[in-house]
Amino acid sequence: MFDVVIVGAGPVGLFLATLLLQEGLSVRILEQRSSPRSDSRAIGIHPPALAALALAKVEAPLLAEGLRIPSGVARSGGRDVGSIDFARGAPERPFVLTLKQVRTEALLAQRLAELDPNAVVRGFCVQSIHDGGTFLTLSGTVASSVVDASVRDCAVVDAPVQEHVQGRLVVGADGARSAVRRLLGIPTSGRNYPDTYLMGDFPDTGDDGNTAVLFLEPEGILESFPLPGRLRRWVVHTDSLLTDADAADLAQLVRQRTGVELDPGANSMLSAFEVRTRLARRMVQGRVVLVGDAAHEISPIGGQGMNLGWLDAAAVAPIIVAALRGEKTGRRLAEFERVRMGAARTAAHQAQLNMMLGRKSPAQFLQLRNAALGGLFTLGVVQNFAARRFTMHNIR
Repeated sequence: MFDVVIVGAGPVGLFLATLLLQEGLSVRILEQRSSPRSDSRAIGIHPPALAALALAKVEAPLLAEGLRIPSGVARSGGRDVGSIDFARGAPERPFVLTLKQVRTEALLAQRLAELDPNAVVRGFCVQSIHDGGTFLTLSGTVASSVVDASVRDCAVVDAPVQEHVQGRLVVGADGARSAVRRLLGIPTSGRNYPDTYLMGDFPDTGDDGNTAVLFLEPEGILESFPLPGRLRRWVVHTDSLLTDADAADLAQLVRQRTGVELDPGANSMLSAFEVRTRLARRMVQGRVVLVGDAAHEISPIGGQGMNLGWLDAAAVAPIIVAALRGEKTGRRLAEFERVRMGAARTAAHQAQLNMMLGRKSPAQFLQLRNAALGGLFTLGVVQNFAARRFTMHNIR
């Protein structure tokens, strides 16, 4: 019997477990995968999330490894349209930090292991949740290795063993295909978008330093973000989902639209993806709470998803502690759900607007729009608004 059982050992589950262990609670994380993912795609850590991560004492190692982006610039046809100084949104943390998710998770896991080296059980596929009144029992199979699972079933190799884990409270931090959400029968609403993207990491050979660059071109937007190790991530809006594309295809798209030359042979990550939004109808049901993508899957454009999950965890952790200490928390949970789902809807709206601005546009229309944007970005109030928006200070 544990105080809290968390399903999912991604960045949100690891962070929440650390916060709870720091408060003296007993925690167990059940993770379906037998080892951490090496192909994770998130890179951006925004100032509000970084402040939350400081609560788990991981801000310092993240800052030591990550790259600080102090500004962004919009560019079209080789000319700068406008720029944003991120210090306008967050003077105490005047940057967006970039670090590959695999390293972010490793640093979170390292901190967690300092508190409880046995907190994570890997290869555990949750297949049922039983409410015992004052506790919940999660049952499933455990195997030494787990293949990527479908939405409904875990595909296991080796002989699976049935296991049962009990917790006074349960948190679903198991991603967009949440087994916890499905087992509880919590419905979702949302939509699929027509937008598709191709992205990859290449050596940074340009002159933009630590500045993020958005290329507003007639054939669709390109986003370019610096990473540690003199790398840059390129994200390109495409006409269709290019699942069979290779690094040379991405390099060609970048060259055609921007004139920037990339070395396909030096590519270190490549991924094509579609976009959808899914919001759970509720985040709290009985003794179970959903956080992160399990509660709200939004477009990765803008890099908000992982950060939203951390902010969920930071908000719910003290409520969980209070509940397990016998305090009445019904109103606090209702307010948590209201605020966090409101933040998710705002983030989804912003991501939708970003995607609309990044779609194909006739050259003449694009020129007029860029001229208007350039004029607006000379105004301090607009710069302040944009800086707060891009650093997620409007979505706490």
